[in-house]
Amino acid sequence: MKRFNDETFMLNNDTAVRLYNNYASIRKVPIIDYHCHIPVEEIRFNKRFRNITEIWLGADHYKWRQMRVCGINERYITGDASDYEKFEAFASIMPKLIGNPLYHWSHLELAYYFDIHEPLSLKSARNIYDRANTIIERPDFNARSMIKASNVALLCTTDDPADTLEHHVALANDDTFDTKVLPAFRPDNALDIEKASWKSYIAKLGDAAGVDINGADALKAALGSRMDHFERCGCKISDHGLYDVRYMPCDDAAADRICREALAGGTLSDEDVTAFKTWLLEFLAGEYEKKNWVMQLHYGVTRSINTKALEALGANTGFDVMHNDTRATELIAFLDALEKKGDLPKTILYSLNPNDNAVIDCVIGAFAEEGIRGKLQHGSAWWFNDHLDGMTEQIKSYAALSTLGNHIGMLTDSRSFLSYTRHDYFRRILCNIIGEWVELGMYPDDEDELAAIIGDISLNNAVRYFGFDI
Repeated sequence: MKRFNDETFMLNNDTAVRLYNNYASIRKVPIIDYHCHIPVEEIRFNKRFRNITEIWLGADHYKWRQMRVCGINERYITGDASDYEKFEAFASIMPKLIGNPLYHWSHLELAYYFDIHEPLSLKSARNIYDRANTIIERPDFNARSMIKASNVALLCTTDDPADTLEHHVALANDDTFDTKVLPAFRPDNALDIEKASWKSYIAKLGDAAGVDINGADALKAALGSRMDHFERCGCKISDHGLYDVRYMPCDDAAADRICREALAGGTLSDEDVTAFKTWLLEFLAGEYEKKNWVMQLHYGVTRSINTKALEALGANTGFDVMHNDTRATELIAFLDALEKKGDLPKTILYSLNPNDNAVIDCVIGAFAEEGIRGKLQHGSAWWFNDHLDGMTEQIKSYAALSTLGNHIGMLTDSRSFLSYTRHDYFRRILCNIIGEWVELGMYPDDEDELAAIIGDISLNNAVRYFGFDI
């Protein structure tokens, strides 16, 4: 019987151990974290944390969700309980999380950052809390030290078009920190014309761009100006959080009418909303292609489904779910429309519903371009899928229906400075799958080819795909 969370954790064959140790370990092979939600100001000002509760439970809706499922009172989740009481409440549910990635991630983090290898439970909570906090209280334990300890060469935050990017500018000029921190362009607020907040956001965007946004042309001008600003700050990536990729062709005149009606406080039909989003996303995609930016499309999620919880706790607190209303035909129509115009940028597709794996892996093969390895990518298993089975299924689908050697690897999609072990988790799963294929005689035991595959998926493909300089 293997010991829990030892050096061969999730590596179930000799080839996997060899591949991981030689070509994938995050202690040896740097991390490119091209999509995360870490507040950039916390890196700039090198935030210190008061204890492990703040690091682990301060903004982690993954943990909050499981605590609620176990019947924990909200006081011990987002309420006014003490930090230790919250930690103890989380520790109390850990033994129940067998098979859940939180169990694996939490113990990887304890081992990697704190050299704690004891399983977390109610009976070990006090000891682990005190030992972790002894390290956290050291003067050299801070946001930047966690990034450096994780061997992160470059990370991309998620930034609104109206953001000044002042913290990014400051970091770019700070020669005391050599991990590159780049912005990513996230214009969801500009696309969400159906929301009550859209009109006020457009005014904010106009102020940032120095443009009076009174119609569709002015909106394009404002977004174009902000993209130029992001580009000057090193941006190479955009990101979109969508319900689904819906396609309803819309010309400039119709888009202008819809835009003006919304600015005037009018009521839009569902068709108006879909048409406007199609029009604006097509415009943005064309601009990304001109700038050689990568477009990320995250879809398949329904937000804040519990109205009572939304009213009490706000958004992004653990009440989002996957849906099964994704439409492959409209995704294909959207991509094809961009391709016909020469406006299709390098694109990463992420569906929260794993039933879309095969569709995505087929679709990305239909929009290839000479000279680009994997112009369209199937993004690593996302959110409710970034567990052992979800990652395994995504990797195997990618291999069977596309070209696994082009995969651009893992991302954290996290607000935590300790979540870089998710890259380690992914790399262990990857090495285990490939190692198993080799040992079953399904792929030759060719060290050079295997080293190239593992090294490319862990690091090199992302550097090449995004055009990063590390």
